[in-house]
Amino acid sequence: MSKNGNSFVCNLEFGGFVISSPQGRSGKTIITIGLCRLLLKNGYRVQPFKKGPDYIDPSWLTVSARRICRNLDLFLIPKEILIKNYINNCIGINIALIEGAMGLYDGLTPQETTAEIAHLLNLPIIMVINTSRMAESISAMLKGYQDFRQDIYIAGVILNNVSGIRHESKLKMAVERYCKIPVVGSIPKDRDLNIPERHLGLVPSLEKGDEVESIVENISMKIEPHIDLEGVLSIARSLKFNDYKTIKKLEMESVPKSYGKIKKAKIGVFRDQVFNFYYPENLEALEEEGAELIFINSLKDKLPMVDGLYIGGGFPEFFLDRLEDNISLRKDIAKLIEEGLPVYAECAGLMYLCQRIYWEGHSHEMVGLIPAEVHISERPEGHGYVVAEVTSENPIYLKGTVILGHEFHHSKLSFKREVKFIFKINRGHGIDGKVDGILYKNLIATYLHIHALGTPEWSRAFVSLVKKWRSFNGECSKRLIKYCA
Repeated sequence: MSKNGNSFVCNLEFGGFVISSPQGRSGKTIITIGLCRLLLKNGYRVQPFKKGPDYIDPSWLTVSARRICRNLDLFLIPKEILIKNYINNCIGINIALIEGAMGLYDGLTPQETTAEIAHLLNLPIIMVINTSRMAESISAMLKGYQDFRQDIYIAGVILNNVSGIRHESKLKMAVERYCKIPVVGSIPKDRDLNIPERHLGLVPSLEKGDEVESIVENISMKIEPHIDLEGVLSIARSLKFNDYKTIKKLEMESVPKSYGKIKKAKIGVFRDQVFNFYYPENLEALEEEGAELIFINSLKDKLPMVDGLYIGGGFPEFFLDRLEDNISLRKDIAKLIEEGLPVYAECAGLMYLCQRIYWEGHSHEMVGLIPAEVHISERPEGHGYVVAEVTSENPIYLKGTVILGHEFHHSKLSFKREVKFIFKINRGHGIDGKVDGILYKNLIATYLHIHALGTPEWSRAFVSLVKKWRSFNGECSKRLIKYCA
């Protein structure tokens, strides 16, 4: 029996576990990437999840599992909706694998930690521990994590950065003797076992292009000899998600998705090496409201015939020359925004729509619709959860609405003339610590990232606006043709 009182399950119809650690930078992401690919290669259908607001780690987990990684965040998403999303995405899979964030008990509040996700979904936890300069003390630390909460189950340990056989032996003996749980992995120190990083963590997988698959394969090959995969699978079977029967029922009833709405509104979505920070649920929400998504490469494409634009986050500073060189795209966007094209831009999208971006002593011309220059700094200007209140009338959000989101940006804006802001920042930084949400005609540009499962009104209102603009433009075109004839 487990701590939660659940019987151990021997057959793997469905199982799952959480990868966590005592602190950040313990090796969770590399090991989770490797485990996803190892399980996949052994014939398991793996659904990866990432705890917290993150785009970069999920991009790598998506590649590794060959299945879209989903985020589980109790600040951005209401608990009941989070559980429902978890269930829906576990249909037809064998293993749910959740990568935690920071340390096991770290979060905005105790109710928003990796431990709380494990408790909510009744999943066992495998702790990844960086064992550099540590021996028998591992047992004291791990015992503290076991005893801190009685409603979660730490089921196993993966040792990371192990110095050698003698070091490994000491660590294993201490864990198994005092903590009574198995060591299911022992990863030796290896400088090549990594993914390139920058200020906000790993480099997004899309930036690595054709290299990404070989990087993931290399990680899985390096950790494979040092992982007890059967031990990991045994842990995955050890607890059952409370709504397991619901998953099986939905699996039996599941049919291909049909949104039942005629797709008329064409929304262009910038998705490439520059702009790739999108929650999959945001894109799906737009489709469910009747939008057809047209993906655009900002580095080389011309602007296709679209009725609206969604420009997400990313790292534009590493592609400024190429963004500047695509003059026709920038000019067409500026022209259409002036004509009223509905546009929603988040973070990098906001930066792209400004006049210029300054970085490392150079400046580059951007779209120019927002009368501001962007200055990129070494230190974060805004990083963490955001609470914003809508203070002005606008085409998307009702006045008085409270929006929960997050931000992570190393840039600040220098305005050349007055603009209209629609968000008051109650928590976080936004544009200047007080306001965010630039409104110009049918454009809303913000540093704030939202999640559609926690802000469902966003997709409904944005697609509705796009449809109205399409209808208006169509009527104008018909009248013009009739007049000219």
